Amino acid sequence: MSFLAADGPWLFSRRDDLLAFGGSSLLAFALLGVGAALGILESDAPDWIWIGCVLLVDVAHVWSTLYRVYLDGTEVRRRPLLYVGVPLVCYAAGVLVHAWDGRLFWTLLAYVAVFHFVRQQAGWVALYDRRSTAPRLDRILDRLAIYASTVAPIVWWHANMPRRFHWFLEGDFVVLVPAWVGSVALAVEWTVVVAWLARQAWRVSRGARPNPGKALVIVTTWACWYVGIVALDGDFAFTVTNVLIHGIPYLWLTYRYGKHRAGSRVQRILRGGVPVFLLSLALLAFVEEAAWDRWVWHERPWLFGTGREIDLSAKSLVVPLLILPQLVHYVLDGFVWRRRDNPQLA
Repeated sequence: MSFLAADGPWLFSRRDDLLAFGGSSLLAFALLGVGAALGILESDAPDWIWIGCVLLVDVAHVWSTLYRVYLDGTEVRRRPLLYVGVPLVCYAAGVLVHAWDGRLFWTLLAYVAVFHFVRQQAGWVALYDRRSTAPRLDRILDRLAIYASTVAPIVWWHANMPRRFHWFLEGDFVVLVPAWVGSVALAVEWTVVVAWLARQAWRVSRGARPNPGKALVIVTTWACWYVGIVALDGDFAFTVTNVLIHGIPYLWLTYRYGKHRAGSRVQRILRGGVPVFLLSLALLAFVEEAAWDRWVWHERPWLFGTGREIDLSAKSLVVPLLILPQLVHYVLDGFVWRRRDNPQLA
């Protein structure tokens, strides 16, 4: 049994695809409704949103790389240079950049993160397209639609700074884009998305079999990125629309993959099911964020306790270490889900 569906228009299954992609976006918009009711829609994200979205989804999904790679001895032995070398190189580079310029460190990290978020949504569409018999024109439109839905809001964001939210830290993006470029980016986005919708409608009218899972990914990506970045201006809205549709489907993908690694340590651990998987990741996420808060941020002593301030030279060693799980996740994600480099995915 494959961890992906054998055939048909769904990636995992009808139920799983609807829950992973549709459910995560519905949850995001439900939380937007809660935020509107509480009057915090365009305010800073409260602690309960930070815990639910950032700690338990965003940070936790980063640690799921353990289940995809580092808890799987067979996988590590298959490419030891990659899996050992990436953390070492990332940490060394992080120490050098942070010691040279802390602000540059966060700027570079923000753009690596944006690239990762964009590529993940494009990756879902690519997985669907590999299972599709649609003409090449449709596959090209699919790619254009998903990239327009993600890149255009980021360009618009750069052209309309300052905003009341940021990726990591205030000012981590470089402002080099005039306002008119943002307007052009949105015009391109709308043109591509409307063309994609028209093409889908035309194909259905001609009796072609639709691909509801792929359409769900494209439409929900467009809706969440547009609303969270362009339509609304607040950390609350950006957090719920940005994190949930990114982290929840990835957690499900990693869990499904691990469950089907017959005979591996990962499969043995995951005999405990979803609760064991999620609780282990939540614990790791909590430990990481406790270290961040006690040594760097000092924002939530009520949750993590009172820490101590460390000097700048120590931060140049500690910050790259704490960011290492995230950076390794970003880098390895470009390798571990490509079929040509991972024969077990076929």
